[in-house]
Amino acid sequence: MAQMTALAAEVREGTGTGAARQIRRAGRIPCIIYGNKEDSVLISINPLDLQKQLRGPGFFARVFEIEVGGKKHRVLARDLQVDPVTDRPIHVDFMRFSATTRLNIDVQVVFDNHEESPGLKRGGVLNVVRHTVEMRCNPDNIPESIMVDLTGMDIGDSIHIGAIELPEDAELTIADRDFTIATIAAPTLLVETEDEEDEEGEEGEEGVEDEEGVEGEEGEAAEGEEGEDKAEADKE
Repeated sequence: MAQMTALAAEVREGTGTGAARQIRRAGRIPCIIYGNKEDSVLISINPLDLQKQLRGPGFFARVFEIEVGGKKHRVLARDLQVDPVTDRPIHVDFMRFSATTRLNIDVQVVFDNHEESPGLKRGGVLNVVRHTVEMRCNPDNIPESIMVDLTGMDIGDSIHIGAIELPEDAELTIADRDFTIATIAAPTLLVETEDEEDEEGEEGEEGVEDEEGVEGEEGEAAEGEEGEDKAEADKE
């Protein structure tokens, strides 16, 4: 069951760009609550409250409870607009939902038992392919995270979604393949050492071939000189 987070808000007046700018000049962030066949509600929230929520994981997978005008709204954040220059939030869309609503949600992947992985103990690197996995579920049942157990994982091993136990009432949006979540890669130093050994081996083989070639040339030259000396001796 997803935990609900209370978020303070105030009703705001006016619509459009001008009204939104006025709200921002007053030091607040304009937002809207919509959906579930109810009228939209224009609100504003404190930027510090929003920043606090954004710093935590899974902002778009978190259920918020916003109370305005004497009414409580259970909502999900569905869109976040930021200033292209300052990268600060300037608008948020919150969507209401019902008991029958099912949405596609990105759920964070968390890795556990690093110390129980032989590959990581030997200096291997956890290469995360997917930091989140998209699932379809009811907002009230959004899992906080998907736990991946690294126990026994060695260098060269791969972790696929099929090996992970999924939360109840959740289904994958990608169901036609067993996609990779992460791999345990060899440490860079080990890879470089193996490459150097291969290069040294190749150089050694080339050295032997070159020496054999030189010896062969020297032998042919010596035989040629012996033949010339013998011919001169026969003439004498």
